[in-house]
Amino acid sequence: MKSGIVFLLSVLIGLFVPFAHAENNAAAGAPAQAATPPQRGMLYRIRHHNNTAYLFGTIHVGRPSFFPLEPQVTRALTSSSKLVLELDVRDDAPFQAALQKHGVYAGGDTIEHHLSPDSVAQLRSTLKKFGLPFENIRHMKPWIVANLLIGLDLERNGYRRSDGIEMFLLSLVDKQAKAVQELESAEYQMSLFDDMTDAMQEQYLRENLAELSDGQALKRAQALIDAWANANGKALDDIMRELPNEKTASSEFMRQVLLGKRNPEMAKKIEALLKDDKTSFVGVGLLHLVGEQGLPNLLRARGYEVEKLY
Repeated sequence: MKSGIVFLLSVLIGLFVPFAHAENNAAAGAPAQAATPPQRGMLYRIRHHNNTAYLFGTIHVGRPSFFPLEPQVTRALTSSSKLVLELDVRDDAPFQAALQKHGVYAGGDTIEHHLSPDSVAQLRSTLKKFGLPFENIRHMKPWIVANLLIGLDLERNGYRRSDGIEMFLLSLVDKQAKAVQELESAEYQMSLFDDMTDAMQEQYLRENLAELSDGQALKRAQALIDAWANANGKALDDIMRELPNEKTASSEFMRQVLLGKRNPEMAKKIEALLKDDKTSFVGVGLLHLVGEQGLPNLLRARGYEVEKLY
């Protein structure tokens, strides 16, 4: 089961601000490197008549060593009139509002009322390993607790939200005074998780707690990060092929909702960009670009010219 890690790295913006929020300084201030930076992620060029959208796969956490990005990516961004991301991650207020609405129980309710005693015990054990008081998460829903712990595990192993690819791209367009547009909203993204039943949320939590406990969460996260850092399309294809074989609540949610529902919606919004904008640069979670139902294939099927640059 890797879907919790997968969502955090390449599907949904990092959800661990309440436990560990870092300032946006590392990625933006990363020193220039003498050698040409390697290719990372995936880069596509989508054309419609005389209009172009560059489509770049990101991960939402990173390290300063990932920057600067290679010239082909930065040239594409420089030539574009706007940067389009899942969310503008600089604005924390919508995130916090959505967190309160979808990630926190109303009326003083607590997580113990929605979990079995065994799940509560498992959660308490994991929190103790992280040095976190149970009281800190007591009013949070299981899905957000799982995602927060995954994010904290990544932060403690050197992968920071402030070094995520979106932060670096935003630092570049700030200098170029370009517009930033969102494909989605924090409200929408969190509502997808909040739609899970209590039983599904408990299973999602238990699956991710197990992987955090045995170290598999970090191991698989590093494999995915390495695939992005080396533009290893084969490794990413392998990850996508494995998903249908994983019979877990997390994998099913990943397939049907985080990718299956959102990819067609994103494709429709990219279509609108291609009709209205001369050149735009779209950065989305890497796995939105992979597989038969990935954005490049969806756009190709709709008649657009799709070229993989690497």
